[in-house]
Amino acid sequence: MASYLAAAGGDRLAALVLYEWNARVAAALLHDLCHLEIGLRNAYDSALCAAWKGSRHWIYTADTAMFVPLLRTRSGRRIDVNAKPRNAVTAAIRAAGGPSAKPGKIVAELGFGFWRYLSSASHEKTLWVPYLHRAFPSGTDRRDVDGRVGRMHVVRNRAAHHEPLFRLDLAVILADLRFLAHLIALPLADYVTATSWVPALIAARPPGVGS
Repeated sequence: MASYLAAAGGDRLAALVLYEWNARVAAALLHDLCHLEIGLRNAYDSALCAAWKGSRHWIYTADTAMFVPLLRTRSGRRIDVNAKPRNAVTAAIRAAGGPSAKPGKIVAELGFGFWRYLSSASHEKTLWVPYLHRAFPSGTDRRDVDGRVGRMHVVRNRAAHHEPLFRLDLAVILADLRFLAHLIALPLADYVTATSWVPALIAARPPGVGS
C-alpha cells in the first residue's frame, strides 16, 4: 500500500479508496485490451494466411521457416531476436496438442507478447513488408503500429500484475487503444468504444489523490 499511502498523503482510508479505484481501472483496461489482442491476433493471422506460400497453414512451420535465426546487437551482445518467437510457436503447438492440432487452436495459444513484437524494426523486412502490413489500411506506418502496440503491452502487463496505474494518463492509453482498433477494423473500434468502462472510471477518479 506504500504507493497509495504516499499518493493519499498518509490517509489510510483515502489510500484504500484509491487502491479500489485502481483495481477497477485494471479490470477495465484488461477488458478493452482483450478485444484488442484478439483483433490484432486475428488480423495478423489472416494477413499471414493470405500471403503465405507454404502448402500448410503458416503456424505449422513458423518456428523453422518464418523465425529463422536473426542476429542483432543488443547492449553490446549478439543475440538471436527470433529465438523467443520460435520457442513460443513450438510451445504453442505443444500446448494445443501437437502438430495435428487445428491451426486456430495453436494461434490462440500464442500470447500478446508474441504478437506485440512482430511489428518491431527487426522484423520489418521479414514480416511487415511481405505480410503484416496487409492487416492494416494501405500506407499504415509500421512505427505507428509498433509504438502503440508496445505501449499497450506495457499497460497490459502492469494491469495484469496489479501494479499502480493511477499516475498513467488513461485518456492517452484509451486513445492509443482505439486508434489501433480502428486500424484493424472499424466495427472493432466501435465495439471497444461502446463497451469500455474506462471513461466512466476516469470521471470517477478519487478527488485530490494520486495525481
